[in-house]
Amino acid sequence: MSHLDLPRAERARGTLRLPGSKSISNRVLLLAALADGTTQVRGLLDSDDTRVMLEALAALGVAHSPGERRGERQVTGAPAGFPVKRATLFLGNAGTAFRSLTAALALGDGDYRLEGVPRMHERPIGDLVDALRQAGARIAYGAKEGFPPLAIAPCERTGDAVLRVRGEVSSQYLTALLIALGAAGGGARIEVVGELISKPYVEMTLALMARFGVNVGRAQGLESFVIAPGARYRSPGRIGVEGDASSASYFLAAGLLGGGPLRLEGVGRESLQGDVRFTEVIEAMGGTVTCGDEWIEVTGRLPLDPLDADLNAIPDAAMTAAVLALFASGPSRLRNIASWRVKETDRLAAMATELRKFGATVEEGADSLVIAPPPGFGAGAAPRERVAVDTYDDHRMAMCFALAAFGPAPVRINDPGCVSKTYPGFFADWASVVGPA
Repeated sequence: MSHLDLPRAERARGTLRLPGSKSISNRVLLLAALADGTTQVRGLLDSDDTRVMLEALAALGVAHSPGERRGERQVTGAPAGFPVKRATLFLGNAGTAFRSLTAALALGDGDYRLEGVPRMHERPIGDLVDALRQAGARIAYGAKEGFPPLAIAPCERTGDAVLRVRGEVSSQYLTALLIALGAAGGGARIEVVGELISKPYVEMTLALMARFGVNVGRAQGLESFVIAPGARYRSPGRIGVEGDASSASYFLAAGLLGGGPLRLEGVGRESLQGDVRFTEVIEAMGGTVTCGDEWIEVTGRLPLDPLDADLNAIPDAAMTAAVLALFASGPSRLRNIASWRVKETDRLAAMATELRKFGATVEEGADSLVIAPPPGFGAGAAPRERVAVDTYDDHRMAMCFALAAFGPAPVRINDPGCVSKTYPGFFADWASVVGPA
């Protein structure tokens, strides 16, 4: 389908169960593959990114099979190292899979080539490669220095290494190092150079590693990490995947714009995911949020209050806030979001371009957006002509701009199929809780 036309939306209410978290799904799959024993994973997300990880693990000789229920997968680990010692892996545009597998393979004893779609070859990986080389990894760039594709040769062990990694580009580099060193027997220390962004994602990684039996020592908050010698992953037997908090942001925002009450099940106050803090954005813009251990409910009203917030901790959900700014009573400022530049597309530039189509005045900074909403965009506004949103092969652009349908113009989403990267059923779920008054 080349495009999807969304009718004007006026209300959002009901109950929706979220699909599994992409971030947790791919971390759990890799940890299970590296662990001693068989792990039953429940609630696993079914999407392009998780399929990429499953296909890569199968190509590396890791046995896995579907369980009896939807979202279940049995994974038998290979704690002595991946059985297949030579392979070429195509990882699409799945950043989590590409970076974590780079580290796991680079500290192993095989020859591998890792490649992806053209956009993946534009996403930097040099900081991770530099850190891995400090542990004896042998990695060569297949084209441009600092970017995929990568050629990996067997690691030359250097003993108890100290790995220094920059933290301001992507927290996935640190996550990849932590998981890989936990499988390589520990005995290493990681030091973060500069500001670490997206800290909640690192906390998630540490919590999941602990579920698989490897506890990481920390010093100075999230600036230094020690993995003790003899570390070894062991299967917890069963592990569940929470609903996706990043995906929750679109429906929380819909409940804010469409009145609610809209309840999301599968994620709540006990969540491991940092994006659950998007509830703070909802409250700052005038919504009411209530939470249980495994559910969140929101009600709201228009116009929204303007937002001025540092969103470094929740960069994916921050995109949802940018579209909500269209409905605010004044300019909103989204700060400390430089990581948008190296995602599936340059999200700062793409977001500014698409918001302007709706009449917003947008100031694009190096790591920020200032969004002045168009006049008369909220409730009761006169109808306007349809706006076609380009999505840049970026799932989050497609999903967050669905919210613009609460404005005075019908919305056309170009290339809606890009949501299959993380949420294939998004538009069907959207239609189940969003509609006319």
